Amino acid sequence: MGRMVLDCAAERDDAEVSAAVDHPRSPLLGTAVSDVTVTSDVAAGLAGSEVYIDFTTPEATAAAARAAASSKTAAVIGTTGLTDDGLAALDALADVAPVLVAANFSLGVNLLINLAEIAARALAGYDLEVVELHHRRKRDAPSGTAIAVAEALARGRGVGYDQSKLYARAGDVGPRTDDEIGVFAVRGGDIIGEHTAYLVGDKERIELTHRAGSRAIFADGALTAACWLAGKAPGRYSMRDVLEL
Repeated sequence: MGRMVLDCAAERDDAEVSAAVDHPRSPLLGTAVSDVTVTSDVAAGLAGSEVYIDFTTPEATAAAARAAASSKTAAVIGTTGLTDDGLAALDALADVAPVLVAANFSLGVNLLINLAEIAARALAGYDLEVVELHHRRKRDAPSGTAIAVAEALARGRGVGYDQSKLYARAGDVGPRTDDEIGVFAVRGGDIIGEHTAYLVGDKERIELTHRAGSRAIFADGALTAACWLAGKAPGRYSMRDVLEL
């Protein structure tokens, strides 16, 4: 994803890449990518940068956030599966710099999340489910985006997500409860990403679906978020803020 961010940035007039940081064993270290030399030095990469975009691992994200707190560099975080350590590091960074964390930077997906909340609020008696599809190499399940959609459904319904979420059904599970929100993952092939929120009534079913046609939508969305975040006050922000939803 980092390479795609660089490629997309080269096509924009509102963003200039100041550094590119990769892991210490990367074969790209010392090479030029989109007119910047790839380094493994996070602090050097942060120096002179207004905003950094992070699509890495939970461990790397935590380390970068701690480094960014020293330089007070704004952060756009696309890493999923964040650990408690990573979340704490981002909270500390948000005390001194603006931080935007999103499970998905697609503008369409973030509209889907907003629509899911509105629909769940309007259709109080409908059963709520989320199904996501991704390529066979994706490690975490359900996806961070699926969880974000399900959390939006829970907000719209006025129930706690942790109390209503259900990640699996097997065996004699009994009838469905009214507040239950099922979240299920499918893995296979080269599916970039598909998310559907189901609102199921007795005589009708509504499906809100987003299908990603290119991974470039995530890079472009992250760059849009970074441009918006630059110069903002310290604190936590979301794609809802960027899109003014």
